[in-house]
Amino acid sequence: MAQSGVETHCIACRVFTFDGSQNGQSLLVSIPEVLDPQYGMYVWPCAVVLAQYLWMRREELRDKTVLELGAGVSLPGVVAAKCGAKVILSDNAQTPLCLENCRRSCEANSLHDVQVLGLSWGEISPDLVQLPKLDVILGSDVFYEPQDFEDVLVTVAFLLRRNPKAEFWTTYQERSNDWSIEVLLHRWKLSCLDIELKTFDADKPELAGSTLPGNHSVLMMIITLKTDDI
Repeated sequence: MAQSGVETHCIACRVFTFDGSQNGQSLLVSIPEVLDPQYGMYVWPCAVVLAQYLWMRREELRDKTVLELGAGVSLPGVVAAKCGAKVILSDNAQTPLCLENCRRSCEANSLHDVQVLGLSWGEISPDLVQLPKLDVILGSDVFYEPQDFEDVLVTVAFLLRRNPKAEFWTTYQERSNDWSIEVLLHRWKLSCLDIELKTFDADKPELAGSTLPGNHSVLMMIITLKTDDI
């Protein structure tokens, strides 16, 4: 009898090497990918760029509490955990296969104390309300489908209001000039700071020993509460 779910797909691990040439430190991360185009559980260019940003700020991450939204294969969250952060991984509560993949990435990197939660964007669930105090929220390519943009920002705004000093670090791939979150940021009283990729050595087609992000146009920003709301 054929097994159901993700077990029917081919799983392979991709290794990423983050180099700290200035002090000789480096980090190897192994990410299991489900090699099925309909499933989508593989590393996207935005994830590597965000992971590079985390690696470059690794000293600041130690002992911080970090939540990754829409974690998928969880490369940024895994890097944060390897840098000494207390990490919570989350993905859609209605997609147990994605949550299983979060756990698989933790197992592949010997991370045994990372919590995995089902959090659906735009829903104020008991698990969302009961989260501990957060320092950093992560989101890699969560601004993918325009119909999800406000749900993402509803969740982010809720978390930032509960954690006024926290920041939302996010990378996104520029796919259309018509897609913008400016109006939504204003509606939810959020501020946005664009981060140039060259400031964290991510402005190149190859990162962490991979060909990602390639020639894709990946951008990064940090979202916070507007100052007058803090």
